[in-house]
Amino acid sequence: MKATRGAFLAGVAAGGAVATARPVFAAANPETVKSATKGLTFTTLRDRGVDHLGIRTSKGIVDVGLAAKSMGISNPPMHVDDVIVGAGDIGALARIAANAPASAIRDPNAVEYGPLAANPPKILCIGLNYAAHIEEMHDKIAPDPELFNKYNSSLNRHKGTIKISGMPGEGHFDYETELVAFIGKSGKNIPESQALDHVFGYAIGHDFTDRYEQYKLTQWLPGKAPDQYAPLGPWLVTADQIPDPQKLQIQTFVNDETTPRQNMSTAQMMRPVSRLIAYCSSFVQLVPGDIIYTGTPPGVIYGYPKDKQVWLKPGDRIRSTITNLGELTFTLV
Repeated sequence: MKATRGAFLAGVAAGGAVATARPVFAAANPETVKSATKGLTFTTLRDRGVDHLGIRTSKGIVDVGLAAKSMGISNPPMHVDDVIVGAGDIGALARIAANAPASAIRDPNAVEYGPLAANPPKILCIGLNYAAHIEEMHDKIAPDPELFNKYNSSLNRHKGTIKISGMPGEGHFDYETELVAFIGKSGKNIPESQALDHVFGYAIGHDFTDRYEQYKLTQWLPGKAPDQYAPLGPWLVTADQIPDPQKLQIQTFVNDETTPRQNMSTAQMMRPVSRLIAYCSSFVQLVPGDIIYTGTPPGVIYGYPKDKQVWLKPGDRIRSTITNLGELTFTLV
């Protein structure tokens, strides 16, 4: 498929296709948010179907709402989305993380997770950003990045499931682990030299793909944007803890395999994160909460010789890891 810039822009402009009904908040001063969240790592906890904010600490995951109540803090941010825009008592987060009572601390292996982001204003995705991946896809290097989008309904969670049973097409389901950047500071026409200043933090993302639907027509959305096709998490690590996003190792494992299917450093990106942010901002205003998937390295099933292509199926478990960002897993059903 050859995704076009026009198709991407049409998708953004068509009735706010990548936006949601969530109210637009005036973000707090990004420097205030950055200072208040320095060194913190966030997640989304799910309790009886309700999602709320968690902070990873050496003792476990702090349930922010529960801890705040115990500590007499009346207006803490309640979701990752709130943290990024500085909604609520953002200055209390470090104190909550450091002083939460034991009753508000959860075992990371025993909790249920929710989607890391709930209502991002935009989910922008980069295609074909590693030369070796372009080669395995039998494509050509283009002067500019490929751009497409996913929707909020695509968002999925750590230890979640993706329903592929009964989906249309030929069942050519494939994995794509990616580094994801969360925007924390608004900007339009951002210079590449300043682009990383606009990043709130980083997470593991998965651009789950139906190759049949991706290549059946001349655009990627049917193969990449269905419900649940964007697992994300479990951790949102603030940018100060990732000083160089081009020095991270990306790996993908299937089931109990010990050898990664994908295994490459982000140093091999043709266009670094800073350039991708600058490029995206040349078309659309980036705002706090926007998410950018930065492309996947080689090793996808589509790149195997035809006689070696064994597509993913119900029951398969996918495990994605990135240096300092943890491990994201999900299961196909």
